[in-house]
Amino acid sequence: MKRVLPLTLGSLALGLDAYVVAGILPVVGHDLHTTTSAAGQLVTVFTLSYGLLSPVFATLLARRPVRMVLLAALAVFTAGNLLSAVAGSFALLLVSRAVAGLGAGVYSPMAAAAAAGLVPPERRGRALALVTAGMTVGAAAGVPLGLTLAESTGWRSTMWLITGLGVVAMAGVASLLPAGTPASPPPLRARLAVLTDRRVVAVAAVMLLAAAASVGLYTYIAPLMAATLHVTELSHHLWLWGLGGLVGSQLVGVLVDAWRDTRALVSVILGVLGVTLAVFPFVATTGPGATVALLVWGALGWGCLAPQIHRMLALRGADGPLAVSLNSSALYLGSAVGAGVGGALIGAGLAVTTLAMLYGAVALTVALLNLFLTPASAARRPATALPPRGEPACAGRTVSG
Repeated sequence: MKRVLPLTLGSLALGLDAYVVAGILPVVGHDLHTTTSAAGQLVTVFTLSYGLLSPVFATLLARRPVRMVLLAALAVFTAGNLLSAVAGSFALLLVSRAVAGLGAGVYSPMAAAAAAGLVPPERRGRALALVTAGMTVGAAAGVPLGLTLAESTGWRSTMWLITGLGVVAMAGVASLLPAGTPASPPPLRARLAVLTDRRVVAVAAVMLLAAAASVGLYTYIAPLMAATLHVTELSHHLWLWGLGGLVGSQLVGVLVDAWRDTRALVSVILGVLGVTLAVFPFVATTGPGATVALLVWGALGWGCLAPQIHRMLALRGADGPLAVSLNSSALYLGSAVGAGVGGALIGAGLAVTTLAMLYGAVALTVALLNLFLTPASAARRPATALPPRGEPACAGRTVSG
């Protein structure tokens, strides 16, 4: 597992970068003489760059060794954050966020595929969980850490921190991952076929809707906690949600390795998540109730990521990394959709507590649809693109397999 750690550090930097801006929007807007709502587009350009360009570049870079692609992606990601740290105008900051999103979009699916190839099949779920735990910690820490640093040392210090994490992750990947050599990838037509594979699209749709419900509602955690527990100080509650995510993302790795049908595992997770969101307005009216609800919400919301990646890798074999890139895109696009729809509904007069129940119903519906519309074979089909134990990780592997 030691060689998976630099991949986890890179994922930590990605998760932090993706969510930290949400905590510093007012400060950034004031510093660069723009409105908070306009500054919100910094989140939009990052997530769109990540979500839309990830599968494109996963296809275009198919002839390159995995380690080289990971290093190049981290270099682009780090350069984007360095540019963010020194940006003197809002326009330049927007460009820098798009650049960082591009690097993140290339890195994330490749890191998941590389992690799965570094361990024997019976430990693959735990390796994926370790990488996704980095994303979970970064995402959970992003908003409170952004607020803390912005208040004490300014928002640019956050960008410098992420830049430093990117540099350390690059050093770890360069020193601990074998170089490998590119294999002969499938023809371009075959790789593009992954994007239209109904099985892959169905699994990605599950990720999109799950993210829309869980992360979409998390976007409005401030008004939700104000309506249920009548509090405005959120740091404690944000850390609870993040702690739940960390625990859930690790426990699910053991379940992925143990369950015979990962599809059923995803449906169980989403079903319990749906119930949690639906009853949140009723149980989060007391301190203990809110604590339990936030921990469970975080654990289940982030707990479905590793089994989803496992399903994608198993579904497509040699094209697994490209399929994983679609899952990563679905995660970020779903988050954007959930936040956008939720904002529109609240703006139209829907109570945020009703939104929680609505998104809970969405998660429950997706849990059922997952059982009937996605392939069970994704759970146990051999992931032939991944090297067996004893073969150097990434050797003979390409970005899309």
